[in-house]
Amino acid sequence: MTGNDIDREIDIEQKYVAGLYARVDALREAAAARLVAARRAGDREAVAVWQAEVARLEAVEHGLCFGRLDMHDGRRVYIGRLGLFRDEGGEPLLVDWRVPVARVFYTATATDPHGVRRRRRITTRGRTVIALNDELLDADGAGISGLVGEAALLAAVTTERTGRMQDIVTTLQAEQDRIIRHESNGVLVVEGGPGTGKTAVALHRVAYLLYTRPHLRTRGVLVVGPSRIFLDYIGQVLPGLGENSVVTATIADLWPGVEGSRADPPETAELKGRSIMAERLAAAVRSKVQIPDTPVEIEFEQEVLRLHPDTCGRAVQKARRTGLPHNQARLVFQREIVDVLARRLVEGMEAVVLTDTGEAIDGGSPDGRLGEADLRALAAAGVVLGQDDGGPRTLLDETDRAGLRCSLLADTGVQAALDGLWPPLTPERVVSDLLGEPADGWSAADIPLLDEAATLIGHGNDRATFGHVVVDEAQELSEMAWRMLMRRCPAKSMTIVGDLAQTGNPAGTSSWDRVLLPHVRDRRQLTRLTVNYRTPAEIMAATADLLAAHHPATPPPRSVRSAGETPWRARTTRADLPTVIAGLASTHTDGQLAIITPAIHIGPLAAALSLATPPDLTGKVVLLTPEQAKGLEFDSVLIADPATILTTPLGHNDLYVAMTRATRRLGIVHPGPPPAELSAMRELQP
Repeated sequence: MTGNDIDREIDIEQKYVAGLYARVDALREAAAARLVAARRAGDREAVAVWQAEVARLEAVEHGLCFGRLDMHDGRRVYIGRLGLFRDEGGEPLLVDWRVPVARVFYTATATDPHGVRRRRRITTRGRTVIALNDELLDADGAGISGLVGEAALLAAVTTERTGRMQDIVTTLQAEQDRIIRHESNGVLVVEGGPGTGKTAVALHRVAYLLYTRPHLRTRGVLVVGPSRIFLDYIGQVLPGLGENSVVTATIADLWPGVEGSRADPPETAELKGRSIMAERLAAAVRSKVQIPDTPVEIEFEQEVLRLHPDTCGRAVQKARRTGLPHNQARLVFQREIVDVLARRLVEGMEAVVLTDTGEAIDGGSPDGRLGEADLRALAAAGVVLGQDDGGPRTLLDETDRAGLRCSLLADTGVQAALDGLWPPLTPERVVSDLLGEPADGWSAADIPLLDEAATLIGHGNDRATFGHVVVDEAQELSEMAWRMLMRRCPAKSMTIVGDLAQTGNPAGTSSWDRVLLPHVRDRRQLTRLTVNYRTPAEIMAATADLLAAHHPATPPPRSVRSAGETPWRARTTRADLPTVIAGLASTHTDGQLAIITPAIHIGPLAAALSLATPPDLTGKVVLLTPEQAKGLEFDSVLIADPATILTTPLGHNDLYVAMTRATRRLGIVHPGPPPAELSAMRELQP
C-alpha cells in the first residue's frame, strides 16, 4: 500500500476503535452506577460483582482491540481483550481472544489459512491507532518457518524491557495457543527451554480457563512463582487480560507468618526436600504418644486414681483407629481415659452407703447391691425403700456423671497426666524436635515440613484451597513442596511449566515423573515448547558447550532470530571485579542491563554501582543472583564471576539461566581463567 492508502486504512480503523472505546465507556459508567447502588443497599455480594466488572473494564484500556480478520466469505472479525456487542444479544463489535472463532488469528498461515484472507494487527497507543500490519494468507510462503505475525512478533521481542512483563495476547504463536487452549482436566506439564514463552503461556492459559470454566472464579486460581521478585515482574499480565482475582504466591507465602529467610547448606536443603521426610515427620508425631510401662497414679480431689498400661493402650488404639490428626485424635484418647476414671469414681461412690453425717455404714457390696445391714441402717434413718430397692442402686444420674467427667477434664493434675501420655503439638515443635535445630528462624526448605507437620497434627485445617494451580519454574520445587502444593488443589487441576536444564535448587527435580506420579498417576500430560523467541541465536550458540557438558540429551530450543552481536568474555582479577563491572555498566545506555553474579559479590557490586538491594526491576541497571534472575528477561546481561556460580551443586544450571536472560547482548567477566564451558567464547582484549 502507498502512504495515502495506509493513512486511509488507519483512519478507518481509528473510527472503529473509537466506537469500541465509546461502548466500553458506556459499560463502565453503567457498572460504576450499579456499584454505587449496591454499596448504598449494603449488598456485599453485588458490590463484589460490580467491583470486579469495573476492574475488568478498566484493565482493557490498553490495547482494547489489536486485530482484524478478513475472511474469504466476506466476514470481518475484530479481535480484542474482551467481547463487546452493540446491545444485549446483538451483533458482536469485538470478539474476545479466547472464543473459538478468534483462534484462527493465532493459527492461520499461508499454507493453512483456515478461511482467512487477511490478518491485520492493529497497534494502538492509548486510544489512538498508530500502525497496521497486514498479512495476506493467500500468498505463497509463511515467513520465518511458519511464524504467525512475524513482523509484530519480532518487534515485540526486540523492544526495550521495562522490568515488568507484558502479555503476548497480540503475538501468540500456534504452538503457544495450542497449549493455552489444551483441554486437560488434570495436570498439564509444559516443558520448554529459555525464551519459549512458558510463563506467558501459563498466564494466558489462566485467563483462558477462567473464561471457559466459570466455576474456577468461585473455587479460585493460584499462581505459584519462585520468588516475590518474579511475582512482581509478572504482576501486570493477568490484570491486562482482564483477570484480577487470581492469587499469586511463593511456596513460603503459603505458610503465613514465617519468612523462611535462614539459608541452609545445599546438602541440608536437599535432605529436607526429600519425600522421606514425610515418613519421618509421621513417625515423630506417633512417637509423642506414650503408653506407660507401669500404672500411672493420678490425684483427683484428694483421691489417687490408678491408670493401668493396658487401659492406656486400648484408648490409644481406639483414638488412632479414627484416622483423625494427632491433636483431634488426642481428644478421643482423653475422652476414653476420662470415661474410665469417671466409672471408677462412680463405682466407688455407689459401693459405699453413708449415714446422714457422711460416715460409711459398712462399706457396701462390690457390685453395688445393698446388704442387709445397709437396708436396716437406711430404714432406721427414715429412708423408705420400694420392693425392688434391694437390687443394684445408682445414686448418681447421668447429669451427675457428665459433671464428674467435666471436672476430671478441668482438673490440672488430670490434664497434666493426660498431656504426658498424649501431648498437644504444634508444627513448629514437631519440626524443630525432628531436625534438632534451635528455634532461631526457619529456612525456605522448612516451610513444606511445617505444612506437613500441620497436616499430621490437624493444625491449620482452614488453609485455602484452589480449583486450579499454576506452577512456574516448577523444576525448583522439592518433593516435600509438591506434597504441600497438592494439598492446596484437591482436584489436582494444574498447569506446570519449567525446564529441567534450569534446576538450581539442590532439592529440585530432574524428573517430572518422580515428583508427580505419586500424586496424580496417569492424570497428567506432557507438552513442549520448542521455539525460542527471546534469546538470539548468537547467545544460544554461546551456551552450547555448557548445555552439552551437563545436559547432552537436551536439545536447545530453536532461536528464530539473530541479534547481530556476538557474546564476549573478559578476564580480570577478583580484586578488580567491582571496578570493571562498574565501568562496563557506566557505558551502557541502550535498554535495560542485568548484572548477574553469585550472592558473595552482591554487597561489593551494589556499593560500586550505587544500586539498591533487593533489586528494583524497573531500574536501567539491575543487580541479581542467578536464583533471582529466574524467569526474567533483559535487553543486556553482564555475568560477573561465572566460576563461582559453577561451584554450587547445580551451578551449571544457574549459569545457563544467567546466560539466557538477554534479548540482545551478553558479556561475561571472569576473574582468572574462564571456565572450560566458556573458553570458546570471543575474548575481549584489554
